[in-house]
Amino acid sequence: MKLQLIQQDFAARVTDIDFQTMLNEEGQRQINDWLARYAVLVFPNQTLTPPQFMQAVSYFGELMPQQLKQFTLKEYPMVGYNSTDDLPRKNGKLQVRGENYHTDHSNAIAPPKATSLLAMNLPSHGGDTQFVDVRRAYDDLSADIKKKINTLRALHVHQSNRSPRAFAALTPEQLALIPQTHQPLIIRHPDSARSALYLNTGRIQNIEGLKDDVAFALIDQLYAHATDAKYEYRHQWQVGDLVIWDNRSVMHQANADYNPEEKRFLYRLMVQGVPLQPAFQ
Repeated sequence: MKLQLIQQDFAARVTDIDFQTMLNEEGQRQINDWLARYAVLVFPNQTLTPPQFMQAVSYFGELMPQQLKQFTLKEYPMVGYNSTDDLPRKNGKLQVRGENYHTDHSNAIAPPKATSLLAMNLPSHGGDTQFVDVRRAYDDLSADIKKKINTLRALHVHQSNRSPRAFAALTPEQLALIPQTHQPLIIRHPDSARSALYLNTGRIQNIEGLKDDVAFALIDQLYAHATDAKYEYRHQWQVGDLVIWDNRSVMHQANADYNPEEKRFLYRLMVQGVPLQPAFQ
């Protein structure tokens, strides 16, 4: 395997690996170490069936069931998918799931360690996925801001009443199964021990101990800081790209800037995480 950095200490491309064949224990340890360090790994030229994709992602940990069962493969329900065919349109523009920077399933008691996509069909242009490094974003905060936020906790729900994006519609029965939980605003990565901002404007409902107007002003301030272009890696997809990212280290967002008449289809898997720990008590 060969590693090529995309940005210093953030995002890397891994070549000379074929997930059609089994990866030995040393190789598994290596890619997990790289994920903890660089947060986004790109494995190009992977021609995989759903079972092979599941095997590849399982090297990073136990696979996690998809929350939205309506967007899973019937034969392989652990495998989700992102498809143009399922997206509504507004004024001729696609309304994609995952617009606005976020981290996946932050309302879960043990949110996913990682999310992976495998590109099967792509439009002729557009449809990139953007990532921002929330570890470095935290590092760059002033000492005064860090002191203010280090021990705060936020309530994450299915959809915040101030969410900037609409989530997939759920039945009352489905909604009853969706968890909500308080998460630290600053988490400590369980493997690298780095501190990171933990934000999701679509799911944060409040911050403990703060009035709503103060809380959301703070969230907006931190979100604007963390999504600055200097923290960003923008992935331009190629068919066969397998991309996996660490949900404890980055936020990501999808883009709907492609022709809605063109097919975009990616498989999706998640890796089970552990309950998040605060960086500061």
